[in-house]
Amino acid sequence: MRILTKLASLLALGSAVVVCSSCRGSSASGDAQASASTEPSAQPEDVVLPGVDISPMTPRERHEWSGLVSELFAPCPSVPVSVAQCVQEKRACGSCLQAAKFVARAVRDGASEEQVRHAYRERYDPSTAKAIPLSGSPSKGPDNAPVTVVEFADFECPHCRAAVPMIDQMFAAHPGKVRLVYKFVALPMHVHAEPAARAAFAAGLQGKFWEMEHLLFERQDHLEQEDLERYARILRLDVAKWKADMTSAAANDRMAQDRKLEDDLQLKGTPTIYINGRELDIEEDESLEERVAAELGVPPVEPSASGSAASPPPAPPAASGSASASRK
Repeated sequence: MRILTKLASLLALGSAVVVCSSCRGSSASGDAQASASTEPSAQPEDVVLPGVDISPMTPRERHEWSGLVSELFAPCPSVPVSVAQCVQEKRACGSCLQAAKFVARAVRDGASEEQVRHAYRERYDPSTAKAIPLSGSPSKGPDNAPVTVVEFADFECPHCRAAVPMIDQMFAAHPGKVRLVYKFVALPMHVHAEPAARAAFAAGLQGKFWEMEHLLFERQDHLEQEDLERYARILRLDVAKWKADMTSAAANDRMAQDRKLEDDLQLKGTPTIYINGRELDIEEDESLEERVAAELGVPPVEPSASGSAASPPPAPPAASGSASASRK
């Protein structure tokens, strides 16, 4: 499981933790020992939290999880109670339930208590959030929005194309509450990724980044230079200026800055999404909408009955006839 893999580096630390309870109280008197043998101390009851399924856990795991969620503080600094109390009392911290589930997964994956505490700090402690530079990157939504979502994507990556409806739906579900920022990735095996990124950057200088972004993903199988120029005409851009901006110093600088940031963050693939400085782990049982809703302290918005996302902004019709590219 991914949590245990992430924490493998802590095994040396875990091995130093004393876990033999029989070593405790070795200096107690014989009478006290005899009393303890006939009158076992009462063990605290396991915690039961609505929304957290602990039925697959062993009795030891349930006891360990109960202790951890009763000890660890809620993720919201304004809610100074334990995770368990936060969930039980329905405190105004939307991340508490996900935090309890996070701890449950770690325990079920076999992580030690010390490893779980470390992972919890990495995931929820405000001091561990990444400071991601945003200036100069394409964005939409208020600059002072309570949630900032940063997407690292490659225009030739099929998984990035598949993520577009999910991101659209999340953004539409929380108007005025989310700032969405795009970072350009061009993976080495995708020969069209950087030209497409430059095309989108240049379109952004004419106020059409997001329209171009949707066109490029929708027509991902057609990213040759002539295709890019056709999309520029569809969006009614000043094509001469757009072409010059694709190879400008500003475009070069944007691509270089994003490449350095990807190296600094040690990006493992695309799409990679950060919410308020923390990476969304797509292998965990938590969606983008759930994470954003938790950051906002509101219930997640359910997908529409049709399951479709918010529609992207429609592209203006071409001034002259343009060929359409089908999607695979």
